[in-house]
Amino acid sequence: METVSQVLDDANAKIAKSFDALKAQFAGLRTGKASPAMVDGIKVDYYGAPTPIKNLGTISTPEPRQIKITPYDPTVLAEMNKAILAANLGVTPQTDGKVLRITVPELNEERRKEIVKVAKRQSEDQKIVMRNVRRDANDAVKKLEKDGKISEDDLKQALDKIQKATDAGIAKIDAELKSKESEVLAV
Repeated sequence: METVSQVLDDANAKIAKSFDALKAQFAGLRTGKASPAMVDGIKVDYYGAPTPIKNLGTISTPEPRQIKITPYDPTVLAEMNKAILAANLGVTPQTDGKVLRITVPELNEERRKEIVKVAKRQSEDQKIVMRNVRRDANDAVKKLEKDGKISEDDLKQALDKIQKATDAGIAKIDAELKSKESEVLAV
């Protein structure tokens, strides 16, 4: 048997998870500064198995515009190089046989605007996820009221709390988007 507080807790957890997913997506967006998160999602063909690049070596940023990847197994360097090129990050890795260096070039105005569009699309996708969470929570609470487990007043209060949680989540997304937008557009 589900209660209103369980529905609210579940909805809040899903809203928080959606916001965390957005922050992870934003971390992978290029802003002109080097960030290990840029290469986190890249998978390398390691002995026939697609393996995340972060599991195959240490990733560091020795300089503000450079990412350095030191593989645990130097034989995988060529595969890492291919995977980074295939990821279409707009960067070309350089290798000296032991480490892979990625120099992050300065972004031009057109590329900055493209990145902002991607960020807006990602934030809108997460807002849709939050709205779906709201719909599901509303349906669950209405079912509780229909089954006679809660009163009409409890239903009204629960719907109000669900709406407030959704509004707060969307406001956090908007704030994060604004922050990312200013970071990307800063020259």
